[in-house]
Amino acid sequence: MTRGVQPHIFDFMATKTTLSFVIIFLMCCGLSPAPPAGSIEVGPVPQTVRDRFMPDGDNVVVRPWITNLEAPWSLVFLPDGRALVSERPGRVRLIRKDVLEARPYAVVEVAHTGEGGLMGLAIHPEFPGKPYVYAMHTYRDKGKLYNRVIRLKDEGEQGKFDRIIVDAIPGARFHDGGRIAFGPDGMLYVTTGEMYERNLAQDLNSLNGKILRVTPEGSIPTDNPFRNSPVWSYGHRNPQGLAWHPVTRDLFASEHGPSGESLVFGNDEINVIRKGGNYGWPEVVGAPSGMPYVNPLIVWRKATPPSGITFYAGGALAHLRNDLFVATLKSRALIRVRLQGKAGGYQVLAIERWFATDDNEGRFGRLRDVVAGPDGCLYFLTSNRDGRGNPGRNDDMIVRIMPR
Repeated sequence: MTRGVQPHIFDFMATKTTLSFVIIFLMCCGLSPAPPAGSIEVGPVPQTVRDRFMPDGDNVVVRPWITNLEAPWSLVFLPDGRALVSERPGRVRLIRKDVLEARPYAVVEVAHTGEGGLMGLAIHPEFPGKPYVYAMHTYRDKGKLYNRVIRLKDEGEQGKFDRIIVDAIPGARFHDGGRIAFGPDGMLYVTTGEMYERNLAQDLNSLNGKILRVTPEGSIPTDNPFRNSPVWSYGHRNPQGLAWHPVTRDLFASEHGPSGESLVFGNDEINVIRKGGNYGWPEVVGAPSGMPYVNPLIVWRKATPPSGITFYAGGALAHLRNDLFVATLKSRALIRVRLQGKAGGYQVLAIERWFATDDNEGRFGRLRDVVAGPDGCLYFLTSNRDGRGNPGRNDDMIVRIMPR
């Protein structure tokens, strides 16, 4: 599936600082900066509700479950009660009976650079009949960075390499996507970033800036929207979360908005993913009117960026049934989104920022993933040792949310 795309890497933090300085300088001189070439259309915010801060959550108790991890990225539960968590430096860790095993379940050779490394995990939908664990990771080949999805065979105490599922997705230090998940249709969905080569998101011959869909063996399904292509949707910047609504089975995705491109910041999104849909990047952000782009369900103007997402389908936390939960990085909140179906889509009833007191301060710091467990509890991963956080004594952690 190699597309021969040349990765291009630059330091986005330095770019953001430079752009901010230019804007301030021009304003101090009484000037307004002209829109740069290739400017991005900024549409309105689609939701009508405002975010509400809830430092204690909603009638829940939170407790650390697993501590002292290193930049955990993805958590999955196995049917026999075990759990697996990926650490970005390349380890898959095994959790058995609420205890983190000292010996890694698997060690994957990765390029742990920038945002790259070992990222998403997924379990074959027919596990344990088909005892496979899937993982997405960054690697280096002849000096260039790539991402791929591999498959491990579960052998109880360890997972052994089985085969490569998707290979040679061009990668970079930033914007690698990295989330993988099996849908209700039994297909594997893979998010990819546009590596700061933003025009790749609109290029259907590139695997970057897309949500891909393949079979569990890595082949292209015959009902994909583009012939002989794994692309399911496009026009994405850096999607990092995938979840299916428990009633409608619609696919939802989280996506990082711009961090200075064409002088635009923020505008992080939650999208409902349609087959063959074009989500607009880098032409538009927000919810502009008209075709050919699919408008987001939620836009956060202030930088939030959302990572892993999950729907709570029901269980011990009955008052959260069918609500969407979003782990966020910079805003350090676990976001709860209450939805209601309406003709042609969804209405956002409420957005709650749990464990946070403002847009940049939260009790647990940066959050990378959130998962509904088989015990009816919710679990979220902190990401304070990823190079951008302020780690505490027990970081990083998996935290369990239980009923009060």
